[in-house]
Amino acid sequence: MNKTAQLILRLSVAFAFLYPPIDALFDPYSWIGYFPPFLRGIVPDLVLLHGFGIIEVIIALWILSNYKIFIPAVLAALMLATIVFFNWPEFQVLFRDMSIALAALALAVDSYKTQIPAAV
Repeated sequence: MNKTAQLILRLSVAFAFLYPPIDALFDPYSWIGYFPPFLRGIVPDLVLLHGFGIIEVIIALWILSNYKIFIPAVLAALMLATIVFFNWPEFQVLFRDMSIALAALALAVDSYKTQIPAAV
């Protein structure tokens, strides 16, 4: 893939993973509702939200670093697809997450051959 195109994809996926945890610091109750009910109540909601936010920031920074991004790109795609799956009634809002998940998947596919050693 063209380096400029890959950079644009990395920036867009990273932005999608940096915005929610930053906004959740100021308006947490707009975000907590996207967690499935079976996860809520295990720990306090704000701990769950901000703990997940830390994971999102790590994934975003890893993707931005361009260092072996296959793993964080796959994790990003899976996380976004899972969010859509567990919030299917909200698809009118979350349809964009599927586009971002596919962009993350494109990064994973592009990096696969260079980062995963051939089977011996």
